[in-house]
Amino acid sequence: MEENKRIRWWQEARFGMFVHWGLYSILGRGEWVLLVERIPLKEYAKLADRFIPPKSFSPEQWVKLAKESGMKYIVLTTRHHDGFCLFDSKASNFTSVKTAAKRDFVEEYVDACRKHNIRVGLYYSLLDWRFPGYFDREKYPESFKDTVEQAHMQVKELMSNYGKIDILWYDGGWLPGAEKETPILWRSKELNAMVRKLQPDIIINDRSGLPEDFDTPEQHTTPSKRPWESCMTIGDSCGWGYIKHNPNMKPTTQLIQNLVSCASNGGNYLLNIGPKPDGSVRREELIRLKEIGKWLLKNGEGIYGTERRPEGFGLWGAGMLGMATVKGNRAYLHIFRWPGNTAVITGIKNRVLSAKMLASGKRLKVKKENGKVIIKGLPELPPDKYGTVIVLQLDGKPETFDYSRIPLI
Repeated sequence: MEENKRIRWWQEARFGMFVHWGLYSILGRGEWVLLVERIPLKEYAKLADRFIPPKSFSPEQWVKLAKESGMKYIVLTTRHHDGFCLFDSKASNFTSVKTAAKRDFVEEYVDACRKHNIRVGLYYSLLDWRFPGYFDREKYPESFKDTVEQAHMQVKELMSNYGKIDILWYDGGWLPGAEKETPILWRSKELNAMVRKLQPDIIINDRSGLPEDFDTPEQHTTPSKRPWESCMTIGDSCGWGYIKHNPNMKPTTQLIQNLVSCASNGGNYLLNIGPKPDGSVRREELIRLKEIGKWLLKNGEGIYGTERRPEGFGLWGAGMLGMATVKGNRAYLHIFRWPGNTAVITGIKNRVLSAKMLASGKRLKVKKENGKVIIKGLPELPPDKYGTVIVLQLDGKPETFDYSRIPLI
């Protein structure tokens, strides 16, 4: 019961922002550039001398954007696989505090989140490419030991130095040739026990090699029976950090459909931005996020606090027309492929008490026959180009009408 209470806010939130920002942003070729291009470590480290965002920049800009976009929490990359920390650390000199920037961006970010009532998530990569022991534990055993010690020390710092933290989002837990031994080698049980002692209300993802609180499918919306969250980029799937030329941006309609798909299946949607080196967000991302925010202002009731839709309800949600989310005795039909004046939704066992357009509140004519819900009086053209939501008030919790053994007449 206590566990459900601890994660309930997160499941009700449904929508969050991921932020990938660090030294790699300077090069503009993604967050894996150090490894992929085999850049010498000394050469890469010099980027810290150039990582000096202007004084006019504050992480509060991201927080305000998240708020405007209808997001309820943010997860910031405090340290990615390159080992560069956006926080002060006694375990490393490779930090934004001890190099040219002279700023603790994690502290600034946490303060901004609290100011704007946004839940705080911290991403931390267990691996660090600067340690040869990560690549070859047998050849460099002391180096690997140091990698693990650094991870434990820095996670403790993150959990101790910034007040209440809502989410710990691990990454980089995989180890070459030792997938099944991951939690043992990272001492994940010990690590997470320490985290929960310092932050009793925190929720932790599954990437330390242990299941913990929630699953994290990446770049797809495959549902899980456990609490789950799909993390996804707006641009190409290969790049989370800033990529200077990244023209293949998902349209707003697709992003909203991804959000609805997650909510419909009881999951969350963690949508990423990759700010430029100066901390600003590219125009293409800004436009899409603000459009989603405007859509949620009118239709957020059909996203926030929704529950997992019963299997087969609405026959895939809303048949060929779209998807459905559910909450209490209500079903929200997200119509992405507008049918014209009449919509027919099958697979609903409940009696439908009423129907209305969510954004406008306009009442609609609705009748029920043989598991089919027939909604009439709709406009010929879709009222919302991104997706129109119709609310059905049901006579009880949503139930599925099963057609699997009923032949067509």
